[in-house]
Amino acid sequence: MKFLNPLFCYVLYLLLTGLSAAAQPIFTDPNLYHLRIGDKMQWAEFPGTPHGKELTVTFDAKAQTGKASLFIRQFSVLLDWTVTLNDHKLGRLAEDEKDMISAFDIPDGVLISGKNTLRISPAANLPATSSNDIRVGQFVVEAKSVSDVLSQATLDLEVKETGIGSLIPSRITVVDKNGVLQPLSNQSGEMVAIRPGFVYTGNGKAKIGLQPGTYRIFATRGFEYGVDSATVTLKAGDHLKQNFSIRREVSTPGWVSSDTHIHTFTHSGHGDANDEERMLSIAGEGIELPIITDHNVYADLNPAAKKLGLNPYLTLVNGIEVTTPIGHFNMFPIDLKNPVINHKVASWDELSNNVAKTGTVKGIILNHARDLHSNYRPFDPSRHIASAGMTLTGWKLPNNAMEVINSGATQTDIMRLFNDWFGLLNRGYSITPAGSTDTHTISRYLLGQARTYIRTKDDIPGNINVADAIEQFRKGKVTVSYGLMTELVVNKVHQSGDTVLGAGKELTVSVRVLGPGWATADKVVLYSNGKKIKEMRIQNGRKAGVKWEQTWKMTLPKHDVFLVAIAEGPGEPGPFWQIAKPYQPTSPEWPKRVMGSSGALFIDADHDKNWSNANAYARILLGDPKDIRQNLAKKLAGYDEAVAVQAAAILQEKGISVTEIMNEKNFESASAETKAGFQTFVREAAFSQTKQ
Repeated sequence: MKFLNPLFCYVLYLLLTGLSAAAQPIFTDPNLYHLRIGDKMQWAEFPGTPHGKELTVTFDAKAQTGKASLFIRQFSVLLDWTVTLNDHKLGRLAEDEKDMISAFDIPDGVLISGKNTLRISPAANLPATSSNDIRVGQFVVEAKSVSDVLSQATLDLEVKETGIGSLIPSRITVVDKNGVLQPLSNQSGEMVAIRPGFVYTGNGKAKIGLQPGTYRIFATRGFEYGVDSATVTLKAGDHLKQNFSIRREVSTPGWVSSDTHIHTFTHSGHGDANDEERMLSIAGEGIELPIITDHNVYADLNPAAKKLGLNPYLTLVNGIEVTTPIGHFNMFPIDLKNPVINHKVASWDELSNNVAKTGTVKGIILNHARDLHSNYRPFDPSRHIASAGMTLTGWKLPNNAMEVINSGATQTDIMRLFNDWFGLLNRGYSITPAGSTDTHTISRYLLGQARTYIRTKDDIPGNINVADAIEQFRKGKVTVSYGLMTELVVNKVHQSGDTVLGAGKELTVSVRVLGPGWATADKVVLYSNGKKIKEMRIQNGRKAGVKWEQTWKMTLPKHDVFLVAIAEGPGEPGPFWQIAKPYQPTSPEWPKRVMGSSGALFIDADHDKNWSNANAYARILLGDPKDIRQNLAKKLAGYDEAVAVQAAAILQEKGISVTEIMNEKNFESASAETKAGFQTFVREAAFSQTKQ
């Protein structure tokens, strides 16, 4: 690590902040230190030997009357790190992986004359298996309280919609020239929610306090809007005004934006968002159909929305996250008058019975199926063979939807949950893909960063037909957005969730990729029954609005399939839309990506006026159990890998060794697709055995 000359840094500090020598800090340390909990590197961006597990810095000072303050730069903080000064606990670093400045008040009497000791250390109660690489440092100790430091200059901000001219709910991001999120103070009352570097405004106005310096400020409003920015230099005593104009860059007529996984601290008991702050973040990110899903409690945010006057921008849906020992499930709509759904269950079948008693729940989403909670992972290889969509517990899936992107709990492999979804569709489950944020906070995980667009009437956001929206969601008439949006249309009229009957020998397939100018798309992949059949590169994928579109003819296979189109791009939009690291990583390396996925579109290729899944074909092809092994390769010829995977799964269910069949002489003539499907299943099944 390179260390900067302290004198140079101090002079630079004075120049950037506009402070005079008379207002100089009590102490500054320009260095950043790498600390590590655990024995192994957590992320590839932290190579080399760390400074240690904790950091101790000493400095000379004089005792003073009244509060002082400490400012710390932190990065990649995912666990509980304690900040103490002279053995007095000042607080904890913010559990937030973003590059940011945290501020702490130093109570009267804590600073002493002579040597003072500042310590950053992991919390004593962390599990022994904990792992976290962080950077921390660039300490500044001021002779004023945090409030006084952040009140030296004031900035009035306004955000309007381009072309309309009216003020609009939005989010404002404040960073320094290096993209580091800055501490802010609230000078304008209840219509804002403020965290380090972030301001949500419900009426397009905000007044914030800052210390003197030069800042880069961004104004945004979620996926559908562009970004406006400005550089502002403030001196002590300044009171400046800055106006922003943001344009709607992604047109989504007939699509309602929804975040299906939203929490509040008020009701869930963890995080930091109260009801009113949560409503400000929902409106500020342009979510029209928010579904409120706190843990095992009912939460009604309508009073907060009414109080803040945000009803014209959205239609709230009351839901719940039923957090069980065997998985987490978001359910909606719920009647607040009904008893809370019993979450103390031992099987999915028991959960389904409890849900049925409500009489109101229509949408049931399996959340973060690959994450471990309460020592249980729903799609752990020991209980689920993903390629076949095959559960090994003997339980029936209780859900009709699943998260394929959870931006608050991302996967190391961004396609992991999509492949799980593909397997379920091939198994015969009717499962809607969902994008959501699982956010409990205002700024750590951005609400609406991953979202689900539902195909329903959207012209009056404050009066959406909830019943119709939920019904369309259940039918899979959705598209999932995580920085991009992908629309798939077949034969000019059929979209996600539709079944194409009587298609003829060819299909006209159209794919369109949309997104704001701050997101980039670089490729599109078309999947048939979960297998990639076409990949297209996108040139100039930075432009706003429609980034790419193409139409081509597709020859139908001999059997029914489902189609899904997924667009991807590099995941570096800017400090106003940072992508979170994987929640439970499987590797220290991971590619940041944005993406957008269509829902599934079902093709009746065998022209029997019905859509059949891969499992249904496999069961018919295998026929009578007595001669199930006869002419197996010949039976599966002409069918794709998904049908072969399902055939292998059925054989295993019947107690027939798939490996033995693959070693038989007549299997040598099997098609490449059949062999690939059997190999995939055998590999996963063997891995599953090792995990049990």
